Amino acid sequence: MTINKSKYELLFQVDSPKDIRDFNLHQLKQLASEIREYLIDVISQTGGHFGGGLGAVELTIALHKVFDTPKDLLIWDVGHQAYPHKILTGRRDAMTSIRKLNGISGFLKRDESKYDVFGAGHASTSISAAVGMAIARDHLKKDHKVVAIIGDGAMTGGMAYEGLNNAGVLKPNLIVVLNDNQMSISPNVWQYANYFNEIIAHPEFQKLKGAIWDLTGKLDQFGDGIRKVAVRLESGIKSIITPGMLFEALGFRYFGPIDGHNLGKLINIFEKVKNLKGPILVHTITEKGKGYKPAESNKEKFHGISPFDKLTGHIIKKSSAAPKYTTVFGNAMVELVSKNPKIVGITAAMPDGTGLNILQKEYPDNFYDTGIAEQHAITFAAGLAAEGITPVAAIYSTFLQRAFDQIIHDIALQKLHVVLALDRGGLVGADGPTHHGAFDLTYLRLIPNIVVMAPKDESELRDMLYTAVEKYHDGPIALRYPRGEAVGVPLKENFEEIPIGKGEILKKGKDVALLAVGKMVSYSNEAARILGEAGIDAEVINMRFIKPLDKELLDYVASKFDKIITLEENTIVGGFGSGVLEYFGAKNYKNDILRIGLPDDFVEQGSQAELHALLGIDPVGISKKVEVFVNELGVKEGISA
Repeated sequence: MTINKSKYELLFQVDSPKDIRDFNLHQLKQLASEIREYLIDVISQTGGHFGGGLGAVELTIALHKVFDTPKDLLIWDVGHQAYPHKILTGRRDAMTSIRKLNGISGFLKRDESKYDVFGAGHASTSISAAVGMAIARDHLKKDHKVVAIIGDGAMTGGMAYEGLNNAGVLKPNLIVVLNDNQMSISPNVWQYANYFNEIIAHPEFQKLKGAIWDLTGKLDQFGDGIRKVAVRLESGIKSIITPGMLFEALGFRYFGPIDGHNLGKLINIFEKVKNLKGPILVHTITEKGKGYKPAESNKEKFHGISPFDKLTGHIIKKSSAAPKYTTVFGNAMVELVSKNPKIVGITAAMPDGTGLNILQKEYPDNFYDTGIAEQHAITFAAGLAAEGITPVAAIYSTFLQRAFDQIIHDIALQKLHVVLALDRGGLVGADGPTHHGAFDLTYLRLIPNIVVMAPKDESELRDMLYTAVEKYHDGPIALRYPRGEAVGVPLKENFEEIPIGKGEILKKGKDVALLAVGKMVSYSNEAARILGEAGIDAEVINMRFIKPLDKELLDYVASKFDKIITLEENTIVGGFGSGVLEYFGAKNYKNDILRIGLPDDFVEQGSQAELHALLGIDPVGISKKVEVFVNELGVKEGISA
C-alpha cells in the first residue's frame, strides 16, 4: 500500500495521545485535517468502516487532549467510529492492515491496545460498560475518569437506555458523550432544534440577554425575579427542542447540543465537565462522512465500504457473474410481496446490508426498520404474526444473538409464524469475531417448535424463502445463508416448494458419505471431485435442514456407509453435526463420524477464502481431512475444525 507521508506535517509526529496535549488549537485543527486525509488515503485502498470515523475526528482529538488516557477510560460504542482513536493511540501505521488477516481489528479490541478498554463490535453497549467501570473504580478507591462515547445509531438500541437509567439510579461520576450524527435521532426533530438554537445563540438574542442581566443586577430582589423568569424561559425553550429534558429525567446533567466539529468548543466543554460530580451527558452534533464529499452525500454507502477511487468515491468492483445472496433475497421478497401483500420485511437498521432496501423502494408500506433494536424487532414481528401478518425479519446472524430470548419466549413458545432470515451465516471475513455468524445453527437448533434450514445456492434460497412464507405456518422458521456472492446457478422464473425436513442426494458414491448444509454443499461437491482423484468415491448429500433432520435419509446413510462426514460453517459444538450424532446415538448406530466445522473458539479476521483455507474447511482442506479419516482404523468419532 502506498501512503505519501511527506504531505503530513503533524500526523507522523503523533505516536500516542500525550503527543497532542501540548498542541495549540491551530495545530489540533491541522491534525484533524490530516487525520481525515489519512483515513481517505488508507480506507480507499483497504476498505472498511469509513463515514462514522470521519465524523468523529474532532471529538476524538478533544477527548484525548483533555482526558489523561489510558488512565482515564474512553469506552467507545459501535467501534467503527473509533478509527481516529486507533490512529492517535499508536496504530497509525498499522491502519494499512486493518481488517486483514493478522492485521488490526476494525473494531475496539482489548488485547490489541491498552487504549481499547472495552471491546465494541455490536452497538449500544458503551453506557452499561461505563457504569460498571465507574462503580468498579469507586469500589477500588481509584480516581480516574470514565467516559462513554455512543453514537452512529446506537442510541436506537434499548440497552443504551437501560444503562442510562441505571446510571441515574447509582449516580457514579461518569460522562456520556452522545455523538449525534443524525443517524440515530429523527432529522426532522433536529431541524427544529437547530432553528431554535440559532435563535438562542444569535448575537442579538445574546445582546438582549446581556442587557437584561446588567439592568436586573441593579434592581435587588425585583431584578432577581426577572432573572429567574428569563432563565426559566430559556430553559423551557431548550427542554422542548433538545433531548435535555429526557436525559435530566434519567438523572443526568445535560450539556448541549454542541458543534462536534468545533475543536475549541469541545475542549472547553470537556474541561468544564470532567471534574463535575454525578452522571453527565454531553450532546454533540456531527456529520457522518465529514470532510469527504462522496461520504457526506451518501452516508449509507460509506458507512462500510470496499476499496474505492478516492477522487470519485466510486467502488472498485471485482468482476463476477454471480449475484450476492442479499440481492437474491431482496428481489425474492419483492416478488413474494407482489403476490401476497400480507408479507412484510423487517430490518434492524440494515436495509442495504440485508437487501431489504429493494423491498423498501418497491413496497415501502411492507417494509419496517426498527433501528438497532433486535430484541424489539423480533417481538414486533411476533405481534404482527399474532394478528395475521407474515413477517420476515432479516437480521445478520451475529446480531440475532441479541434477541435469543425473544425468539424463544415471544415466537416459538406461542408457535407464531415468523420467518427469520439470517444473513451473514458463517464466516463474514474482514469484520472478524464480533460479526462471524458462527453460532446460529447451535443456538437455534435447541429451540422447540422451530425449523432451521440452509440453502446450497441462490436458487434454493428463493425456494426456501417461498416455502417459509407461503407453505409453513406452524411456528418460526429460520433461513440461514452466507455473506457475499452466491454460487452462480441459473434462477427459475417461479418458486418451488421444498418439503420440510427433506434432503437430497446430489452425487452417489460407495466409500464415504458427505452430509453438508449451506455453503459446505458446494465445497463438498468440489472435495468429492478431489477425493475421486485419490481413489475415494464420496457420496454428496445436501441435507438442507438442520432441524428437523431428514431421519429417513440418515437411516439410509447409516445402512450404507461405515464412515460419515458432516460439514457445516458453524461451531462444531452443538450444531448440525451434533444433531446427527445425537440421532445416531439414539438409534445405537455404530458408524464412524467425522464432524467438520468451525472450531470451538473465536475466529479472527481475514477474507472468507483465507479463513476457510486456514481452518481446512475449503474443498482442499475438506478432502485432506476426509482422506485421513477414511484411512484411519478404529476411529469411532472424529472432530475437526
